[in-house]
Amino acid sequence: MTLATKYQNEEIPHIEYPRPQLRRDSYLSLNGKWKLKKMKISGDVCIFESDITVPFSPESIKSGIGEGFKLDVDEKLVYQRSVFIDNEMLRGVTLLHFGAVDQECDVIVNSRRVAHHRGGYTPFSVDISSVISEGYNDFCVECVDKTEASHGARGKQSSKPGKIWYTSQSGIWQSVWLESMPSDYIGSVKITPLENLKEVKIETECRCNHKIRVFDGDKEIISSKIENNSIVLSWNFDTWSPESPKLYDFEITADSGDKIYSYFGVRTFGIGKDKNGKARLLLNGKPYFYNGVLDQGYYSDGLLTPSSDKAMYDDIKMIKDMGFNMIRKHIKIEPMRWYYYCDKLGICVWQDFVNGGGVYKFTHIAAFPFLGFKHDDSDYKYFSRENKEGRDEFINSVHETVGALYNCVSIGAWVPFNEGWGQFDSYKITQLLRSLDDTRIIDSVSGWHDQGEDKTTLKSLHTYYTKLKVPKDRRPVVLSEFGGYSIKTAGHVYNEEKEFGYKVFKDERKFHNEIYNLFINKIKPLIKKGLCASVYTQLSDVEEEINGLVTYDRAYIKIPIDFMKKINLEIDKEAEIVNKM
Repeated sequence: MTLATKYQNEEIPHIEYPRPQLRRDSYLSLNGKWKLKKMKISGDVCIFESDITVPFSPESIKSGIGEGFKLDVDEKLVYQRSVFIDNEMLRGVTLLHFGAVDQECDVIVNSRRVAHHRGGYTPFSVDISSVISEGYNDFCVECVDKTEASHGARGKQSSKPGKIWYTSQSGIWQSVWLESMPSDYIGSVKITPLENLKEVKIETECRCNHKIRVFDGDKEIISSKIENNSIVLSWNFDTWSPESPKLYDFEITADSGDKIYSYFGVRTFGIGKDKNGKARLLLNGKPYFYNGVLDQGYYSDGLLTPSSDKAMYDDIKMIKDMGFNMIRKHIKIEPMRWYYYCDKLGICVWQDFVNGGGVYKFTHIAAFPFLGFKHDDSDYKYFSRENKEGRDEFINSVHETVGALYNCVSIGAWVPFNEGWGQFDSYKITQLLRSLDDTRIIDSVSGWHDQGEDKTTLKSLHTYYTKLKVPKDRRPVVLSEFGGYSIKTAGHVYNEEKEFGYKVFKDERKFHNEIYNLFINKIKPLIKKGLCASVYTQLSDVEEEINGLVTYDRAYIKIPIDFMKKINLEIDKEAEIVNKM
């Protein structure tokens, strides 16, 4: 168990409003106790029955089930709960929201099937206004999860976990909630800071008149009607950055009585050149060195579900206190509150998309690339992407992911593919991404299987065993993974018999000295040579992979915070000197 689990006994876990980027006063959390059955898909034979604590997957400790639970490909999960609904939730439109359900699900309300969703990492909502009434209402969610066999998004989950692949989970793993509003309500808000850093475009979806009020702290600075569902806000805004994470609150009120609360930060991300003509990454129009850490978002007691709201905050705060300015969110989409804390604390996010496809071949995703071989990603068979349905699902997830995360201030880069895991048509996917969002950097192919300077936006390297260097390239060069130094912490490991890391240490002092040497003597000199970003592997141990800055249970920080901060201060100073040259 993590410390958060030991010291908190919440009757309703993750009770906080799940979506700070678009918040309403009407809110009913459906987290907490549900009934769960595991059934054979064929014949509906029940083979397991228990209470479960939502939003934790049954494979996790926090669910109340945990050890030994496994969902096979011929089985399904059936969640059921009866909920009392009063008139406050029947104001015109009632929406049922799911943060994430792994992998594929049907939603049934009062015996009527109201939604079907594929994609285990993206949020979705359904209008249930026509099927609910005052009093008790029955909610049912049926899930199937076939992991590799589905060709859909699975991330680092594996039916055969070990080393860099982890325990698979299933079912509801993010918050479930209801909200109600008038029939003419504010359906969506899209926030785009403009390049001049003095204007912000707000686009809305609403059928009636509505107005906006913007606040700087407690002071109202803008009040205006929104005409034709769009407005450009002009002000002498302070910019957002990790060094100064300035946010502005706003509220939008419709004549119908609907009201939403949100916020924005004014910043731009891009690619340009420094004074010496080297390609650089930019923040707010100026060269900026992104010094980050890889974060897989796994918890020893919740798996993909954070142990608590505080657990998310604590992870981000620790990274920030260590002096990093960026997190690469690796092969996972977090609950929306995680991004809110990145926005608020001031840390940039490079957001991975979640991989899918068939079973990967070790030679194709590791051995051959390590030897320097790359492959054309239009060869679907090579990358285990023959299944068209799986490719279509990934493309749909691109739309859903961008739609869900577009307003997150901290997200500075999209990362469609990692190390060839289910990679396909990366150039086309990059073009699609750019059509959906041209305000962020795109790291098309992280690691290897680079498709060339004309098709890939960054030269994105993963270097663990070979010499760190900056190759000649017209694109910005980023070290999107490196390090992975591991040391076993007695009493705080997942498996006493198995451990994995890219460089293994037994002595803590030597471990600390080698981290210092890695950053100061190997990374720091590369900034002047053109290195634009570096991402250390990784935030926490995850199961057998024990190369984290903190243990899997978050009980022991392996690299003292002040020690890491002093290292990163030297990196920051070097980057500042180089950027002024």
